[in-house]
Amino acid sequence: MQDTELETTLAAIFSGDKKPSLQLVIGNKNYSSWSMRPWVVMKAFGIPFEEIRILLDKPNTTSQISEYSLAGRVPVLLANEITVWDSLAICEFLAEQFPLQNLWPEDVAARAIARSICAEMHSGFAALRFDMPMNIRANLHGKGRTIGSQADIGRISEIWEDCLSGYGAHQFLFGDFSIADAYFAPVVMRFRTYGVSLAPALQAYVERVTAHPAVAEWIRDAEAETDEMPGHDARPAV
Repeated sequence: MQDTELETTLAAIFSGDKKPSLQLVIGNKNYSSWSMRPWVVMKAFGIPFEEIRILLDKPNTTSQISEYSLAGRVPVLLANEITVWDSLAICEFLAEQFPLQNLWPEDVAARAIARSICAEMHSGFAALRFDMPMNIRANLHGKGRTIGSQADIGRISEIWEDCLSGYGAHQFLFGDFSIADAYFAPVVMRFRTYGVSLAPALQAYVERVTAHPAVAEWIRDAEAETDEMPGHDARPAV
């Protein structure tokens, strides 16, 4: 979709006197995996937005986030009078508002699988999250290996293999870049940070996701940050 079409779509979505606008409230780019997902989606599909970044684990973090959402977590999408919180809800909202962008796969079966693996990512893989927290700037090769995290890595590898062979034509999970790839982008970041060994086809997928312009921009921003979260940095000790 061209910029003029996006502007028309935005104008059609939001009514009233206010200028149509989207604002995305996020946390630190080095650490906030949940923030990364909708940010990458919006960048990848050329959806214009204003970024509002709130540093996490600071004395005023909670009060700052509460100005935008009482849920007390990032990300939060502000669409004039509409507030959407939770990364998956934000992605679904964007897919509804920009249907011509094909944020989800066009094929019905592929779209169902894409939604399923995003929901699985959203609600599962607790061991991977805890033992291998996202930390793009770090090099923690060999760390974070537990029975639980290894099981999660195995399941994620299975998902990627199935999608790439069944739908992805060995490019992205469903051929073209979609919400599904953005949803697993923080996992790609973890695999890079912790030096997870993958089959050649899966390592090639990691490299393609890393090189995607939207993901690469997020990585550059994360590497440029100087803020630290000491407790987060110290967690993977195994």
